[in-house]
Amino acid sequence: MSKFGLGRGLADLKEEMGGIPDISILTGGERVVVKQIPLVQIGANPDQPRKTFSDAELQELAASIKEKGVLQPILLRAVTGRPYMYEIVAGERRFRASKIAGLNEIPALVKKITDENAMEIALIENVQRENLNPIEEAAAYKNLMDKCEYAMSDVSRLIGKSESYIKNTIRLLSLPTAVTDMVEQGSLSPSHARALAVAENPVQLANEIVEKKMSVAETEKMVKMSGRSAKSRAYVSKTIDADTVRDIEMRIKNALGVPVKLNEKRGGAGCVILSFTTRTQLQDLVDKLTR
Repeated sequence: MSKFGLGRGLADLKEEMGGIPDISILTGGERVVVKQIPLVQIGANPDQPRKTFSDAELQELAASIKEKGVLQPILLRAVTGRPYMYEIVAGERRFRASKIAGLNEIPALVKKITDENAMEIALIENVQRENLNPIEEAAAYKNLMDKCEYAMSDVSRLIGKSESYIKNTIRLLSLPTAVTDMVEQGSLSPSHARALAVAENPVQLANEIVEKKMSVAETEKMVKMSGRSAKSRAYVSKTIDADTVRDIEMRIKNALGVPVKLNEKRGGAGCVILSFTTRTQLQDLVDKLTR
């Protein structure tokens, strides 16, 4: 995913090129224009991964903007059916600080971006800058998978992190709000919280961990002794029984006309293998699957 930006301060470019209102640059075959957009015409992205913004950091950035201006344009896309004309794809922190600084408009790149790409860009920007707390990060991954129908492998390639990392991060969302609040506030580490995701009484254990300043290893041991939750036991239960597997295989075979092999792993993942013996049978199978 390419990152959008001019690489230099907008003020420097304007000084070099003259006081022109719009600066056009080319990204691929598309002309992208840096404009001064009124703040009242801009709205936040409802799928923005970052939900919390430090007041102290915003005030500090606002002071810098008052002195030097906004040196890096934000990224916007035009929208319809909203009470505003443009939606933020990247740069909400600069947008908020500019409002605090009393600005009426802000330099912005306006680009045609799909809903899916807007979510991708917002996630990548925040992950790369480590702007997200663990719960926001987990929600962002799940949002991509739910709304854009991404597989975990797709998210893994997108952000450059392993599938196991993403899976373990998303597990945090299964915890009660009282525990996720502790993670967001920093009183409980993500590693401690992940260990609690399978516990029967995570809130009680979380308070005990914080009070006793327990290590992750001590936490894992305590969870094993306290027992797993019913949801956890259901999740790691045995795979589909042999009779059910044979029934599923037969139903698919009757529908498609080719031998079928079903392989399921613990947790519900797995694969279905379809076999063919001739090119004609392959073409017939493709026709049935894509009909």
